[in-house]
Amino acid sequence: QVQLVESGGGLVQPGGSLRLSCAASRIIVSISPMGWYRQAPGKQRELVAAITSGGSTNYADSVKGRFTISRDNATNTVYLQMNSLKPEDTAVYYCERGGTRFVGDYWGQGTQVTVSS
Repeated sequence: QVQLVESGGGLVQPGGSLRLSCAASRIIVSISPMGWYRQAPGKQRELVAAITSGGSTNYADSVKGRFTISRDNATNTVYLQMNSLKPEDTAVYYCERGGTRFVGDYWGQGTQVTVSS
């Protein structure tokens, strides 16, 4: 079965960095539109970054210039590098297949990111 397994979340101080990983099985990330969503308590899930099969990227305005989505075709993994983290970035982050192309059909279980001093 298809699996997307996120890792790399945790507690970080404001201004710090984290890199999230999404290891995929039974889908090929190099030919799939992929995205990272996040959901904070009491808020709707939002798309923060996406990458197309051609390598084009899109970001939510709130993370532009701070977050970078990328992929490693050899390991079939999608990454989200998060720099200059702010308390408002605190959320559960989810990897999915779909990105900006379609509503996600496969989702990971999520990884918690907490930005706090």
